[in-house]
Amino acid sequence: MILNIQDKFNKALPADPNRNNTIRQVTASCYSYVHPSPTANPLLLHSSTEMLHELGLTALDAKSPAFLKVFTGNELLPDTQPYAMCYGGHQFGHWAGQLGDGRAINLCEVEHNTKNWALQLKGAGKTPYSRTADGLAVLRSSIREYLCSEAMFHLGVPTTRALSLALTGNEVLRDVMYDGNPAYEKGAVVCRTAESFLRFGSFQIFAARQDKKTLKILLDYTINNHYAHLGVPTKSVYINFFKEVAQRSLDMVIHWQRVGFVHGVMNTDNLSILGLTIDYGPYGWLEGYDHGWTPNTTDKGQKRYRYGAQAEMVHWNLYQLANALYPIILEAAPLEAILKKFVGQYRSRYLLMMKSKLGLFEENDADAKLIQDLEFILQESETDMTLFFRLLSKVTKEDKENGFNKISPAFYEIYEVQNNLKPNWEAWFIAYHHRLNQESLTDVQRRTKMNAVNPKYVLRNYMAQLAIDAADKGNYDMIEELYQLLKKPYDEQMEQEKWFAKRPEWARHKVGCSMLSCSS
Repeated sequence: MILNIQDKFNKALPADPNRNNTIRQVTASCYSYVHPSPTANPLLLHSSTEMLHELGLTALDAKSPAFLKVFTGNELLPDTQPYAMCYGGHQFGHWAGQLGDGRAINLCEVEHNTKNWALQLKGAGKTPYSRTADGLAVLRSSIREYLCSEAMFHLGVPTTRALSLALTGNEVLRDVMYDGNPAYEKGAVVCRTAESFLRFGSFQIFAARQDKKTLKILLDYTINNHYAHLGVPTKSVYINFFKEVAQRSLDMVIHWQRVGFVHGVMNTDNLSILGLTIDYGPYGWLEGYDHGWTPNTTDKGQKRYRYGAQAEMVHWNLYQLANALYPIILEAAPLEAILKKFVGQYRSRYLLMMKSKLGLFEENDADAKLIQDLEFILQESETDMTLFFRLLSKVTKEDKENGFNKISPAFYEIYEVQNNLKPNWEAWFIAYHHRLNQESLTDVQRRTKMNAVNPKYVLRNYMAQLAIDAADKGNYDMIEELYQLLKKPYDEQMEQEKWFAKRPEWARHKVGCSMLSCSS
């Protein structure tokens, strides 16, 4: 197993001088050196063939003893110095101070085919940032992160990715619902990858401590290594850097809304400086279309990170990032202008995204009202988002009265809809039919475009839970089945039609299938 290791982060940035793996406040340092904790009886459950290729590895490499040892934390790659990153963050709107990689350890950085990949083990043991936690991860959350990060990539959503999923052989104590009933679960570790794991909170921690020196070092490093196209760091480049971070973050959240993904815990330490979806904790996919839904039990009362508020929360987090960068830029007006522009850009981008989901590409002032009416009735009807938009592509310009019947399999309470809301739906379809006939594309052309933005398959929570339940019993076949399914989410895959279905009723309130906690 040969990797082209080209470490930069832990060579260019200031390190914590204390090499002891003890819980502490780390100052004037971007990271702390720490080794992964050895595991009792590691077992590789799955590896991503695509990520192997991206790193210059083969399927044969993934089967080697060296691969198993390295990516479960039992052996270090030659001449590498693993580390945990220091960062802070706002959690649920409140400044939490130092957070950092409490259970993530960066092994190294690899360059292959002009791309940079940081390799990070999640669940590899305690670090100086673990606070009161054990630094470990369990099988259920590891399966969810492994499958979802790869699924998101194939959906076209900016994301971190995953290389491998393994059992550790250790048992980990967790209180799944924070209700005072902890139990032992199977320990696991995921190797996740990204160009960088820097977050908004990476900059916030130094601004909060008024450590302008380290803040500038980190900012210059980030621009030189990840935004080099902006030029040599100067005040104007810092402003353009913030502008591009805002744009990438906007792109990311528009994709989330498009596919019905809810992150669940959009704290500033969980927002990537590269605009990637990062930290797959209590995420979820919309089943019934509901702008007020959140998958996170911790957020059940406030619903701060609900589906419909995700863009607003990205904007709020960008505001915090702007505050962190201000000590270097010392000029508020350009940052405020970028934040103000974000709001208008989101509205226009959201409209265009929703129009593409509806197969509407011509300019029409009435489209905003058509979408607003649709979103209202979708929620009133408890309509499955994925099924509805995919089935909608089958509605033709001739379907003046048949549109309702074509999308009816998406309703969770079909009898209620038939009896109480059918007139509303019929009225909407009359308007939609009229609008379709103003489009120049043929039905076939439009359907092709719609099916390229409306996935047929997403990682519904109940699907992940089925894989978790089977894996708990030692059956890992469903991990592979879902991995292959989600590599082609826009394809028909008729042999996998069983997954193109509404959430089963048994999963409506089942733990892991509706809402989840941060316990992992």
